[in-house]
Amino acid sequence: MSKLPITLACGDYDRVHAIRDGRIAIEGCDVNFLTLEPEELFFRAYRNHEFDVCELSLSSYMLSLSRNPEPPYIAIPVFISRTFRHSAIYIRTDRGIASPQDLKGKRVGVPEYQVTAALWVRAMLAQEYGVEPWDFEWFQGGLEQPGRVEKLTLNLPSGVQIQPLPADATLDDWLRRGELDALVAMRPPRCFNEGAGNISRLFPDYQSVEADYFKRTGIFPIMHVIGLRRSLAHAHPWLASSLYSGFMRAKDTAVASLEKIAALPVTFPWMGPWLDETRRCLGTDFWPYGVAENRKALEAMVYYAHRHGTADRLLTVEELFAPETLDRAKV
Repeated sequence: MSKLPITLACGDYDRVHAIRDGRIAIEGCDVNFLTLEPEELFFRAYRNHEFDVCELSLSSYMLSLSRNPEPPYIAIPVFISRTFRHSAIYIRTDRGIASPQDLKGKRVGVPEYQVTAALWVRAMLAQEYGVEPWDFEWFQGGLEQPGRVEKLTLNLPSGVQIQPLPADATLDDWLRRGELDALVAMRPPRCFNEGAGNISRLFPDYQSVEADYFKRTGIFPIMHVIGLRRSLAHAHPWLASSLYSGFMRAKDTAVASLEKIAALPVTFPWMGPWLDETRRCLGTDFWPYGVAENRKALEAMVYYAHRHGTADRLLTVEELFAPETLDRAKV
């Protein structure tokens, strides 16, 4: 019997390399693997539905699902990208911003309000510091290139005001010139990297703040998920579980390679101590897949997505994922 041909698009992560190079098979599938940067990948997935299996912004996926019970893709609880986002808040140091509460009333830039990184920044500020998105004046646009727009139309809560940047402006330029007081961005703006005056992170020692956040909340923020074309999931009921198992094995292979410290597999001198410290802080399985293993983070996501206007209704955690992947057999 011939295998099912699928096109799989994903970022260049160590946790997928074993699938890309064929060491780990997706059972029953012949995989055509495309490596793409997230911005291009998401644009092509949401606009044209080009891929059979692909990395998706979890925030964008939730917004689509809240409006349509059967969007083009259904998620598998493989959280291919996750990052603490305390480091994503940049400020002007000449605006009296010494704490998160000082952001109230300020002009804050964001590439897109609905991206997952911005969802987590808003959730963290609201949950930890009582600062809500209606406390700011928002400005949306490209970080380094003008013309970026929201991929999806938003129905925002009363009081949340977002203005697009002028057609020729960028967030980096506006922060540098002082047109913005603060910026939420997944990548450091050029003005920060260049050491421009009066530009800093809100949390300069962000690693210790993030470690404390995890210790208190148990949340390691999820950014991206793997999506499966819904028509394929219906046509091949085995496919979601096969993908889930393959991605799990690939992640385990990546983690095992980090432990080979006799000859370091990555260009980092203290991989052994770093790995030990990470496990002390985050636990043995520090990058978990699965619904049960990530329920705290997922419950926070569906709650704040609805509260802050990036989901039109309050979703349940279970409806996010292919039913076949909600429970796994134990041996």
